[in-house]
Amino acid sequence: MERLKVVISGGGTGGHIFPAISIANAIRELDPEADILFVGAEGRMEMQRVPAAGYRIIGLPIRGLIRPLWKPGNISVLLGYLRSKRIIKKKLCEFAPHVAVGVGGYASAATLDVAHALGIPCLIQEQNSYAGLTNKSLARKADRICVAYEGMERFFPKDKIMLTGNPVRQSLLDSGVTREQAARQFCLSPEQPVILLIGGSLGARTMNESVLANLDRIAKSNVQFIWQTGSYYKESIAKSLEDKGKPANLYVTDFISQMDEAYTLADLVISRAGASSISELCLLGKPSILVPSPNVAEDHQTHNAMALVNRQAALYVKDSEARQRLVPLALETVADRGLLDKLGKNAGKMAFRNSARVIAEEVLKLVKE
Repeated sequence: MERLKVVISGGGTGGHIFPAISIANAIRELDPEADILFVGAEGRMEMQRVPAAGYRIIGLPIRGLIRPLWKPGNISVLLGYLRSKRIIKKKLCEFAPHVAVGVGGYASAATLDVAHALGIPCLIQEQNSYAGLTNKSLARKADRICVAYEGMERFFPKDKIMLTGNPVRQSLLDSGVTREQAARQFCLSPEQPVILLIGGSLGARTMNESVLANLDRIAKSNVQFIWQTGSYYKESIAKSLEDKGKPANLYVTDFISQMDEAYTLADLVISRAGASSISELCLLGKPSILVPSPNVAEDHQTHNAMALVNRQAALYVKDSEARQRLVPLALETVADRGLLDKLGKNAGKMAFRNSARVIAEEVLKLVKE
């Protein structure tokens, strides 16, 4: 029997890359001999993260459109897109995949566009409650569209949609770490409440400024904080804490590699509202305060956040109000055990189990069809 070949394309952010790798891992579980090739964008984080996960990847000279669209820089964007299509057409003809999977991001637009033209079955996975431009443009070319939220027929053909949820990092589900073990990892006490603040791998300026503006309030509380600042802000925050003084109950790091331990210890999570983050919070049943980034296409993070807020599964703070409201609300919330239990329970009800495997099964079905 011919060996199964799958091309998976997309990236740009962890929100696209982690689901893509999870889908690849699930395909390998179903078919250990499957040959999987990733396609990403040159210079983006997938070019490091995918090989680290054990998969081959090729990079395309592609980048996103500049807003507003009439800016002259978009001419070079278009030329890069056309060049990328020529590159990927040659590669797909050589690799001869049985199916193509797109998870969003610049690279998946060119890859699935060419795959469809070559007669290769296509599946797209949309992580957000408000569909991205790439996936909306690919919808008519896709044979299957896997989504994480209800009501997505306003963006996609209803007969192609399958509600699967978002794949999450398997390490979070397999963790057997205890609260005591996690506390030792972060040099914190397992008896005192913990607030975990994560703004993504690069960081979130507003959330970081919210902590810096409330150092006195944090120091006077009996609450411990784990603060992921992001690599971009590492040096400036270290300088600010040197000048102002770092509270003893504040653990500061630019990146958390062991997220399973951080989640285990956290009584409350403060996070941006990216699709992957929300899926993890729901799957783990974690109470959260969401601060959607205002700097994303179609304001999709606010749509993601409100999907939880409307079900009393999370609290919401507008980015422009975070400096004043975020830390006081977090301290008030973490002291309310009843509210924490309600938020966590309702978040858990929104979780999808085994999303990566369900999507992988759909990929294999497309090949058989």
